[in-house]
Amino acid sequence: MTDLTLMTFASDPATVLPSLALLSHRVRVLPMDAASLVKMPENTILFLDARDDLATAKTLCRLIHASGLSTPIVLILTEGGFTVVNSQWGIADVVVATASPAEVEGRLRLVSERGNAPVNTLAGHGDQGVQDEDGLIRSGDLVVDTNGYTASLHGHPIDLAYKEFELLKYLVQHPGRVFTRAQLLQEVWGYDYYGGTRTVDVHIRRLRAKLGGEYEHLIGTVRNVGYRFDPPEENEHETTAKDAARDDDGETGEN
Repeated sequence: MTDLTLMTFASDPATVLPSLALLSHRVRVLPMDAASLVKMPENTILFLDARDDLATAKTLCRLIHASGLSTPIVLILTEGGFTVVNSQWGIADVVVATASPAEVEGRLRLVSERGNAPVNTLAGHGDQGVQDEDGLIRSGDLVVDTNGYTASLHGHPIDLAYKEFELLKYLVQHPGRVFTRAQLLQEVWGYDYYGGTRTVDVHIRRLRAKLGGEYEHLIGTVRNVGYRFDPPEENEHETTAKDAARDDDGETGEN
């Protein structure tokens, strides 16, 4: 028998994840707020009801990790919630509200066996940008310093406003992954921002202008969906130079 904690706003907790009632585990129900964190026992698995309020769920995930708690978190989601959740939430697993008792039991067993390590399969199938120990993400001639909050091209700094930098950093961290405007608004501006998605378009346009004509294409538009970061490939000038060098070497070898 496993000690479980369910945090929810629902007036009837039994409707949140009905399968829990069919399993032989102790389930403690607490309100979905920060005050409930101090009421959780040390050895528990937390089921967080994120079906209708992803904002509060994400805030609680951050508070749990900021508080140094090692409680494994399992998010209860609708299918639509999967478009927002990623590895940065620091969760152990996810489960849809309609999951069968067998699935819930299986996920509980896996969470218990993994300990407190967050699940990595939500990060976009391994699409994270490579960040070195100094917090630098390099993508061709573009370097993003996540610790120093700066970015540079060809070694020259790019003059970015704070949100422009945050937007660029987030896109570079997930190369090739398409994000809707709503997702970018949630991840970069936060759930407490009430501006429209037009804000994302404006910042994308500014970013492209600051990257310049040669690199503006790195931020691609996916029609009717959103935006993605396309890592630069070897440019034509470098390819031409290397081809010329190989030709020179060949000519030298023949003489």
